[in-house]
Amino acid sequence: MSSFLDKERIIAGPGYNRWLVPPAALMIHLCIGMAYGFSVFWLPLSKALGVKEAIKCGPDIGFFAELFVTNCDWRVSTLGWMYTLFFVLLGSSAALWGGWLERAGPRKAGIIATLCWSLGMIVSAFGIYIHQFWIMILASGVIGGIGLGLGYISPVSTLIKWFPDRRGMATGMAIMGFGGGAMIGSPLAADLMKYFSSPTDVGVAPTFVVMGCLYLVFMMAGALTYRIPERGWKPEGWTPPVNHAKNAMITHRHVHVEQVWSIPQFWLIWMVLCMNVSAGIGVIGMASPMLQEMFGGTLIGVDTKFVDLDKSQLTAIASIAAGFTALLSIFNIAGRFFWASLSDFMGRKFTYVVFFILGGAMYFSIPASATSGSLILFASASCLILSMYGGGFATVPAYLADIFGSQMVGAIHGRLLTAWATAGILGPVVVNYMRDYQIGLGIPREQVYNQTMYILMGMLAIGLICNLLIKPLDHKWFMTEEELAEEKRLAHEKAPVAEFHSSSTSVTPVWVVIGAWLIVGLPMAWGVYRALQSVSKFIH
Repeated sequence: MSSFLDKERIIAGPGYNRWLVPPAALMIHLCIGMAYGFSVFWLPLSKALGVKEAIKCGPDIGFFAELFVTNCDWRVSTLGWMYTLFFVLLGSSAALWGGWLERAGPRKAGIIATLCWSLGMIVSAFGIYIHQFWIMILASGVIGGIGLGLGYISPVSTLIKWFPDRRGMATGMAIMGFGGGAMIGSPLAADLMKYFSSPTDVGVAPTFVVMGCLYLVFMMAGALTYRIPERGWKPEGWTPPVNHAKNAMITHRHVHVEQVWSIPQFWLIWMVLCMNVSAGIGVIGMASPMLQEMFGGTLIGVDTKFVDLDKSQLTAIASIAAGFTALLSIFNIAGRFFWASLSDFMGRKFTYVVFFILGGAMYFSIPASATSGSLILFASASCLILSMYGGGFATVPAYLADIFGSQMVGAIHGRLLTAWATAGILGPVVVNYMRDYQIGLGIPREQVYNQTMYILMGMLAIGLICNLLIKPLDHKWFMTEEELAEEKRLAHEKAPVAEFHSSSTSVTPVWVVIGAWLIVGLPMAWGVYRALQSVSKFIH
């Protein structure tokens, strides 16, 4: 088994079609992306024992006692800690094991990620069955979180090596899948819970088992399909860019991952990602209440403020807000591919300049659009913000490859993801704190987000400054030829007899490539269809 998983076993020969690699990456990312959609389980799990109504814990039951309690239901706030663990463990595990991944190869990392994520869900089902939240925390939160980190970065270095001519597009395709995971998984989970529910069961445990098994098969297929190019391979007809002013930010040398903590450019990109994600994730977390509180009864044609709506009216606008969040998720996904692909032509640095300047203008416009009652302007600004939020994730791996080289970009990307873990705490805390603070001051609900938008603009301004300060690296940071050769040996890279190009007549049958894309394309199309059904309520 060890030899089967070894990196040398997945080196592709001449004529291998590189377009088989993105579907393999999508098979992994479409599954682990369900981490975004885990909130679909919170309400059912909050009444796992009571089924119809939650059996509330007494005031003496704190968070740690709730981990082991068996006679009362978990609070939604307690369940939400699993979501926090996902992204803290994603960033930390990617940082810890990114260097190992570069040497072990994407197949071995992908299989470990598969086992952690899918089996974590299956073991969590047992925790739900016996009502022990600590088992869910350990299985899905910790072990699943480690699978998230390894699965997220497993294809990055591989895709960049296969697509040196379109780095942004390649990583955009894979990371688009992570954004689309919840779009597929959330409605699937809702349908399964509805099917398995009964007068005595909310149906979450069997849903976890079924989804865990589906993810096990799907992710394993992706991990086993991974292939890496032989050393010296390059696309037919492509010539590496010559070093001149236009390509000054693209290096042909390579930095070792152990050096990056000491390099100022790494921390500048770290801040760029952290500020972009902090601002965007703040909007994602509050999109639904923000729409409802800003526009109130006008969403259903009633000239009434949010606080004056009755229960039926609140239910009606909550359904509209759900359609709005589905619309944002579509733009989040599409932005990952669109902006990352566009960065291949605009350059990574200029793409982030657009993110920060255009994004700042959109944040500035939101209070004015709400005050004027222009739902179209509000929705347009929010959709554009979310597209750039997703685009920031998808563009940054190519940015790192440009600055630090492609040899260890997966490991460097893993360390950079600690910025995501930080932003996952910073963004929601700022938005939630400011909202509660403004409400405490007696400010009307429709105005409580105004100051928050200006704070998020400030975050983007910090990101813009950091991005403008990024310059090409000093020569001292790059590996020497001897060090690079040793790293390639440790990474088990096969040295070819002579450099070769991809054959114009591929030995990979076309139907195999089409079939691979259909396997990932059909679930994505189904997810888009379900999302558009929800969006139609908002548009109507």
